Amino acid sequence: MTNARLDLLTDYPFQRLRDLLDGTEGGGPTLNFALGEPQLGPPPLLMDALAKDAAGFGKYPAANSTPELRRAIADWLDRRYGLTGGAAMDAETEIMPLNGTREGLYNIAQLVVPAVRAATRPLVLVPNPFYQCYLGAATMAGAEVHLMPATAANGFLPDLEALEEDVLKRAALLYICTPANPQGSIADAGWLRRALEIARAHGIVLALDECYAEIYDETPPPGGLEVAAATPERFRNLVVFHSLSKRSSAPGLRSGFMAGDPDLVARYAKLRSFGGAPLPNPVAAASTALWRDEEHVGKTRDHYRALFDLADQKLGNRKGYARPAGGFFLWLDVGDGEAFAARLWQRTGVRVLPGGYLARDGADGNPGRPFVRVALVHDRETVADALTKISELME
Repeated sequence: MTNARLDLLTDYPFQRLRDLLDGTEGGGPTLNFALGEPQLGPPPLLMDALAKDAAGFGKYPAANSTPELRRAIADWLDRRYGLTGGAAMDAETEIMPLNGTREGLYNIAQLVVPAVRAATRPLVLVPNPFYQCYLGAATMAGAEVHLMPATAANGFLPDLEALEEDVLKRAALLYICTPANPQGSIADAGWLRRALEIARAHGIVLALDECYAEIYDETPPPGGLEVAAATPERFRNLVVFHSLSKRSSAPGLRSGFMAGDPDLVARYAKLRSFGGAPLPNPVAAASTALWRDEEHVGKTRDHYRALFDLADQKLGNRKGYARPAGGFFLWLDVGDGEAFAARLWQRTGVRVLPGGYLARDGADGNPGRPFVRVALVHDRETVADALTKISELME
């Protein structure tokens, strides 16, 4: 009576964490560092914009949201990635606002994965570890997931040159997250250019999850659009995804966007008209205000940098620690992530996510198994407390 593909999906990481920990008592007040949910709170302008446009809840929203939001997104992309003149974004054909980027990351697989490719079942290429949405999207689209190890040996980015020709012939979609969740690694412009070359040469859609692009340590991460805009094909075969959840500490707003290949944007709009959930008009107004404001983003970035500094102080002398280049996660090599997470909870009440829950077994085992992911999303005092406890257990 149900789609059998659903049975191919393992429990979501946070359910697995509950199964691991909830049968035992925590060794102190619960401090949840497993969930990447920003605790800063959104800037006041969000509520102001929502209230100002509250009457919009009485109207059906358009599938592609408002012209004002699309223009604000286009202007932000132009500023952020230096897209000027003929390279500037087309707000009407190259941008699709989303009800949270998970919607788009999931539906892009439903859009581009065919029933058959190279006379067999299609592949979706996924980094390992990965954001679980990629696996769910690929599986429910009927594809086979091809895992690409992203380990310390290759800078926590997949080795694109290791992809064999028969794999590339079957591949319909390539997911990449940069800055990466969970490792914090950043793909440079050369890496992105090569990924785009491979995608175009083999008729693969490159889906870049850039949701952490505005949270970085030193250098702003390059984006797929700026790399693609310099090519004659412009955005062909490319879509990128951005979110206000991290940039503006507004995960409950459920607002993001997809941008890139205008043919894919148009076809996504068609798919969405049958089963999508457009942004409510007041949410679109609030999103417009957030994309047009940079002041709050700088403050947010400074907050996370200060937490990186704190992590250096608390964990800098611990083997297995490395300061992330982007995002707000620590990816700590503790030998056995699941065992460490259980001991940490039982001794201190701090919850972290075993890295193996964010990955799957490959030819060389599960690349996430030695790690735990620690989400630095709380205030400085709470983070300092948790990192002290983590440091003591790592010792």
